[in-house]
Amino acid sequence: MKAKEFRELSVEELAQREKDLRAKHFNLKIQHATNQLANTAEIVHLRRDIARIKTIVKQKKRSATI
Repeated sequence: MKAKEFRELSVEELAQREKDLRAKHFNLKIQHATNQLANTAEIVHLRRDIARIKTIVKQKKRSATI
């Protein structure tokens, strides 16, 4: 998902999305450890999406306090 799409969501929606992505990331790590994961690049994409969400949440919180 693009950062532009994440910016359109509220902080609560972003927190929920991050929670969902973390759960999916955990499941993919388990699949990777048991050699059941076909596309290992998906783990990297999820980590980057989580980082994007965390960055946008921090930016929104900073702009709200200024």
